[in-house]
Amino acid sequence: MANRHNSSRRRMQTLGGIGLVIAALTLSGCAGREKPLITGSIPKLSKPVDSMTGPELARASETIGKAYEANPKDRNTGLSYANVLMMSGRNAQALAVMQQVAIAHANDREVLASLGKAQAAAGQLEKALGTIARAQTPDRPDWKLYSAEGAVLDQLGRSGDARGRYRMALDIQPGEPSVLSNLGMSYVLSGDLKTAETYLNQASQQPTADSRVRQNLALVVGLQGRFQEAEQIASRELDPQQAAANLEYLRGMLAQQNSWKQLAADGKPKKSG
Repeated sequence: MANRHNSSRRRMQTLGGIGLVIAALTLSGCAGREKPLITGSIPKLSKPVDSMTGPELARASETIGKAYEANPKDRNTGLSYANVLMMSGRNAQALAVMQQVAIAHANDREVLASLGKAQAAAGQLEKALGTIARAQTPDRPDWKLYSAEGAVLDQLGRSGDARGRYRMALDIQPGEPSVLSNLGMSYVLSGDLKTAETYLNQASQQPTADSRVRQNLALVVGLQGRFQEAEQIASRELDPQQAAANLEYLRGMLAQQNSWKQLAADGKPKKSG
């Protein structure tokens, strides 16, 4: 039992960065595409938050932060502000914002889902599972919540349970790129890069796939030694500044090659005798 716990701890230490990518990718979908976070009462942003550079995120955080301070109980402003904060890496502050919003909107599924996202980003994984479970309703299951639950379960080292949730999400929303990507990254966590690449390829081919999906695919391709192909994927369809940021991320992750090899070894069954 101790060895299994040590292996799980080592896996999460090695994958701290990519674990956050998984959470961000899945949980950011919890807000739902059919109900955008940005409304007329919130300062209009020049582009989607997930495609912003660091300076752009800083400006967006300041702008939306002022609107939030003026009305901290406003649901949409709080959701948007927390999202920007998490994309900026300010997870503790995002959690504080969502806790305040949840007090005013205790039964709102979207608010609960975003609170779960913030809890997961802040490392409160068990609390995040409970919050996401409260947001889910058996008679109207939400694929985004199943996927969010899977992301947290993966971070807890419960990959089998996580993949079950991703497949439940795909039963409701077939071909959803964020779910396919997270399913692929779940296999990365257990060292199965070939299966991971299969799902990530499927995800990247979907019309609604975003740059984070391609970033995950580039990482998995690079981990298999196909570095030139990985760099091409990482910089595809991006402006020069975004491409440079993606390549910097990719090279940083691939620099941990020895740690990834150890991770893969930990994830494989040991031969007897």
